[in-house]
Amino acid sequence: MVFSSTVFLFMFLPLAVMIYYNPWLRGQKFRNGFLLLSSLGFYAWGEPVFIFLMLFSIAVTWVMGLALDRYESKGKLVLSVAVTYHIFVLFIFKYLGFVLRQMGLFLFRSEIDWSIELPIGISFFTFQMMSYLFDVYYKKAGVQKNIFKLALYVSFFPQLIAGPIVRYNQIEKEINQRIVKKTDFTEGMERFIYGLAKKVMLSDYLAFIADSIFSAGERSVAAAWLGGIAYALQIYFDFSGYSDMAIGLGRLFGFHFSENFNYPYTSRSVTEFWRRWHISLGTWFRDYVYIPLGGNRTSKGRWVFNIFTVWAFTGIWHGANWTFLLWGLLYFALLLIERLTGFTEKIGKFSYLYTFAAVTLAWVLFRSDSVGEGFFYIGNMFGVKSAGLTDPLFVKMVKSGAFVLVVGAVFSFPIYKKICGKEKIRAAVCAAVFLLSIIKAVASTYSPFIYFNF
Repeated sequence: MVFSSTVFLFMFLPLAVMIYYNPWLRGQKFRNGFLLLSSLGFYAWGEPVFIFLMLFSIAVTWVMGLALDRYESKGKLVLSVAVTYHIFVLFIFKYLGFVLRQMGLFLFRSEIDWSIELPIGISFFTFQMMSYLFDVYYKKAGVQKNIFKLALYVSFFPQLIAGPIVRYNQIEKEINQRIVKKTDFTEGMERFIYGLAKKVMLSDYLAFIADSIFSAGERSVAAAWLGGIAYALQIYFDFSGYSDMAIGLGRLFGFHFSENFNYPYTSRSVTEFWRRWHISLGTWFRDYVYIPLGGNRTSKGRWVFNIFTVWAFTGIWHGANWTFLLWGLLYFALLLIERLTGFTEKIGKFSYLYTFAAVTLAWVLFRSDSVGEGFFYIGNMFGVKSAGLTDPLFVKMVKSGAFVLVVGAVFSFPIYKKICGKEKIRAAVCAAVFLLSIIKAVASTYSPFIYFNF
């Protein structure tokens, strides 16, 4: 079920809110039970089979958490078994087909025909369960002895499909006891509305420009850059829009999730970009991979290895394709160069241009179906085998998409609060945006979020 679908907007969400706030059905136990059943129904709507896989993984996580709490002397062994299980599940569904195809090409010079459907959101809810186990092991959170409360943490529908990756210790108290204030409800609705607008009013239109250019057989330098920029804006508004909607929905029911985006395209370095983009994933790898490996409190050679490991895993996490691994390693190289040279501080305001150009080139590789296709597209961006400096495709896309490109560029900066600082203005703008978004959502065909694929 997609947040921007009519089923969710006109049936699931209104019904969930009305029942949750029904004055005759108060009580934390009831509300937790209702949210759990609603979340399982939400997931079963799109994954009627794989919901059993998620439930089984929750049961394994619950048992392992109890074991970590009871058998502290064997904590490392228990944690190793639990993490191995979760990585094994991810490998089977997400990477086994890719590995077998590569083995077939290497050993037999032909692909092994293997495919298995990828459960929606498996990377996100698996990482949440692993973070719970890590936090129990490191004594950063108490063990949850109630399996239904643990299941609510994992399956809570706002963040279930595409994050943000919520740490258990961030909402542990709110699972046990929470009070929804009026400001939580109003600000949550506002946040949800703007996330919806990002998706249906910006991302979906930018997708048309990006898809048209990326699918073209020949493209000019200008068209190639336009396509890359359009995709950079598309994926930002798509993913940050989902995160805004998830955070807003969490607030409606009394949960406070951490921010997942902080205007990443205002960054002056790639290092800063990754402090602002997909924050929950970056902090996950920092706390559970980088720091346990030694972080930067080690020799320079080991420090480089630690960074390499984190970015190799970051690339692989996004999918089973060489493009994702190279995408992660490209960021490893860029981050390493920045930290060793500090050149971004020396080039002044040009650092903004450098950062956005570097990130756009990386997005081209990220979006491409193969490494060869990605390098060919990047070659077009620099005039290699391109259709000249400009072409009819570029002119057509500029004419049809100039407005949404400008609006997307403007709202990728923190301009909203400056324009709509007063409460009355903000309320009027929010109502107008909601109306336009609803009209667009009703008129649109099915358009899943990009990160549903991961």
